[in-house]
Amino acid sequence: MAGTSTGGILALGLTIPKFPGRPLYRAKEFVSMFEHEGPRIFSRSMVRTLLTTDSLFWKKYSSHGIEQVLLEYFGDSRLSDAVTDVLIPSYEIERRFPFFFKSSNARCRPDYDFPARDIARATSAAPSYFDPMTIPTGTNSDNYTLIDGGVFANNPTACALVEAQSTLPHPNGYLVVSLGTGSVMRRLPLKLARYWGAARWVKPLLDAIFDGVSSTVDFQLRQLLPTGYYRFQPDLKGRNHSLDNTSRGNMAALKALANRMIDEKSAELEELSGILKKSARLQPSTAR
Repeated sequence: MAGTSTGGILALGLTIPKFPGRPLYRAKEFVSMFEHEGPRIFSRSMVRTLLTTDSLFWKKYSSHGIEQVLLEYFGDSRLSDAVTDVLIPSYEIERRFPFFFKSSNARCRPDYDFPARDIARATSAAPSYFDPMTIPTGTNSDNYTLIDGGVFANNPTACALVEAQSTLPHPNGYLVVSLGTGSVMRRLPLKLARYWGAARWVKPLLDAIFDGVSSTVDFQLRQLLPTGYYRFQPDLKGRNHSLDNTSRGNMAALKALANRMIDEKSAELEELSGILKKSARLQPSTAR
């Protein structure tokens, strides 16, 4: 399993129990987390609200809220506790390289066995929203300084496929299921964009990068895997694209979009379900 940002939190949460030996979280428990904990994750004081109206000079939110939520969900669990192979992208800004958290590394290298809560925080450290995450390297007094993996792998499907090919080669190929968190549909009209300077371009440019990277990976996977590739990605409309819109109305709108996509993709979902059930019957049960 691979995931970036929100997807990284989900990938970790569905494969790592809060305590060793305890049952894994179920997907619906994370639906509840995003619904009920969103206001705590994206909370700010009145002073911060006034100072970060446009988020140009100061990060929009304190990291305290998201770190408390992640601590409550992941406790002291570590990457090596994952019950299946997991890959979580982040980006190291001081050394300038993509950083991949891999459970396969964590099981054989203690210096790479990071707390799950810290990995979740690092992969979701969206620029201008939260502080970068600093994590001790484990081998000396230095730290990794990490931000949201979406800056280079907003859709980590290709990263997951490459990892599978290098660690789990299979002569018959792969079944790849890619779940998106929505594609931004808001247009950028030329009559406005032609007059924008650097400050006005920051937010639209981030949206374009994130969405463009995701769509490019989707195109590549469709060419590489004409069969055996499933992509489920709803179109976001109106204000639903806002990363920090945790209002009750927006949560309801997002769930409605998801349910509509499920209805529209019911045939593909049924087909995929049949393939997975058949595969589960044929494969021996393993812990990792």
